[in-house]
Amino acid sequence: MDAFWIILAGTLVAIPCGLLGCYLILRNMAMVGDAISHAVLPGIVIAFFVSGTREPISMLLGAGILGILTTFLIEFFHSKAGLQTDAAIGVTFTWLFALGVILISVFAGQVDLDQECVLYGEIAYVPIDLWITGSGQIMGPRVIYLMGVVLLVILTFIIVGYKQLFLTTFDPNYAAATGVSVGLWHYLLMSAVSFTTVGAFESVGAILVVALIIVPPATAYLLTEDFRKMLFLTAGLGAVVSFLGYHLAVWLDGSIAGAMSVVAGLLFGLAFLFSPQNGILVKKHGAWSSIGTKDQGVRDEGTKPPHTHTQTQTQYGHGA
Repeated sequence: MDAFWIILAGTLVAIPCGLLGCYLILRNMAMVGDAISHAVLPGIVIAFFVSGTREPISMLLGAGILGILTTFLIEFFHSKAGLQTDAAIGVTFTWLFALGVILISVFAGQVDLDQECVLYGEIAYVPIDLWITGSGQIMGPRVIYLMGVVLLVILTFIIVGYKQLFLTTFDPNYAAATGVSVGLWHYLLMSAVSFTTVGAFESVGAILVVALIIVPPATAYLLTEDFRKMLFLTAGLGAVVSFLGYHLAVWLDGSIAGAMSVVAGLLFGLAFLFSPQNGILVKKHGAWSSIGTKDQGVRDEGTKPPHTHTQTQTQYGHGA
C-alpha cells in the first residue's frame, strides 16, 4: 500500500508541473520555472513566521507573492539594468533561494522546516504523513489531498484559459491585437507555477521539482508537433516517471525523488535518439536510406540495356 501512495503522490506532482512546463518551454522560459521553484523558499519561511503554522493556504500565499516578485525582478533587471534574461534569472533566484536557506538555518529552532526536505524532498514519508481529523479519524496521506487540489486548480486554469494561454504563448503580438492582456496572463502563469511548486516541496523538494517542470514537457516536445498531444503526452510521461522511478529507487535502495528525475532524463534521452520526427538516430537512418536509394537508382541506370534507334522511333511515333 505504501508503494501505491508514493507513486500516486509522484504522479500528482509530476502532472501539474509538466503541464505548466509545456507553456514555459514554448515561451523560452524554462529556467524561469527553475527560478520560481527556488525563489519561493523565503516566501514560505516568512509565511510560517507570520502565521505560525504550516497550513497550505498561508504557505501558498507566501510562495505566490514571492513567485510574482521573482518574475517582476527578472523583467526589471532585464529591462532597466540591461542584463540578458539568463543573467537576470540567475541573479534573482540565487539570492532569494540563499536568503530562504539562511532563514531556515538561522531560525532552525523556531521554524518547523528542514533544509534537506526543502532541497531534496522525501517522498518516502508520504504514507506516514497522515491527515487526521479533530475526531481522530485518519483520512490518508496529507500530500495526496494537497496535490489533488493543486492538480484540479491547474487543470481548471488551463481549461478555462486555454485560448488566452495558447495565443500569448505562440503569438503574443496577435494576442495583444485581439484584446488579450499578455502581461496579465504572464503573471497568472507565473502564479500557477508558484502555487504548484509549494505543493511539491514536501514530496520532491525545490531542486528536484525542476526536473518535473522541464524534462517531461521537453520529452513530449520531441515526440509531437501538436500542442494538445504534447499536453497529454506530458501527463502520461509524468505517471510513467513516477511508476518507474519508484521501482528504480527500490531496486537501487536510493532516493525515490532522485530516481524519478533519473528516469525522466532517461526517457528524454530515448526520445532524443529515437523520436519518429526529431530523433537523431532516426534522422541518420533516414539520411542513409535516402543515400542507399539514390545509389540503387544509379546502379539500376547503369544496368539498363542500350537505348536503340528503333525504341526512339517508337517512343516519338516515327516507327515504320
